[in-house]
Amino acid sequence: MLVVDDVHTYYGEGYVLQGVSLTVGKQALVVVLGRNGVGKTTLIRTVIAFTPARRGRVLYDGVDVTRWPAHRIVRSGIGLVPQGRRIFPSLTVREHLEIAGRPAAPTEASSPWDLDRALDLFPRLRERASSRAATLSGGERQMLAVARALVGNPRFLLMDEPTEGLSPYLVEELKELIRGLKRSGLAFLLVEQNLEFALDVADYVYVMDKGKIVYQATPKELLANDRIKETYLGI
Repeated sequence: MLVVDDVHTYYGEGYVLQGVSLTVGKQALVVVLGRNGVGKTTLIRTVIAFTPARRGRVLYDGVDVTRWPAHRIVRSGIGLVPQGRRIFPSLTVREHLEIAGRPAAPTEASSPWDLDRALDLFPRLRERASSRAATLSGGERQMLAVARALVGNPRFLLMDEPTEGLSPYLVEELKELIRGLKRSGLAFLLVEQNLEFALDVADYVYVMDKGKIVYQATPKELLANDRIKETYLGI
């Protein structure tokens, strides 16, 4: 469904992604792990074309989208839950969801995401629908970031550090939410530092260091590999 093929990405002269390749199959959940500053967020930004690759390719459903603008990639079915939520403080919860909404194509899910369905998924957001985002708690902002992505009716979801700043209780709730969305047909590329969370939800795991993929395995294989965990994850 998504193929990142030998991608090289720069910030100015800074060489960040140095030949990254990975694959996410249909309805699969792939997690990229690594310490801060190794290029995980740049990988997400490259896929969504915020920081396009200078070399290499990003393929989505067999189509080369490397040079597409971000809005066209989103319309093709890729949603984003960015690091830090990136919500607009002056807008209400309802306004966020109304602006981000995109009708599902006829070939997409039979139960498309709309404002009401998103608020049904997050009853707390329904209670806060008229509240400005600046007044939301960290957990509520994360709910809003996920709901905003869903009302775009994606078939593929990019999530950048989704557990950052969440309490253990909310991390468990997010875990169950992601599992449910996966069962409904979504595929995921998720970057994360929380190893326990990542291994609980992932079908397959890649480990990054200094802009490169240095290890890939099933969650079970990574869990058993103390050398990789110590060297690249600090565990």
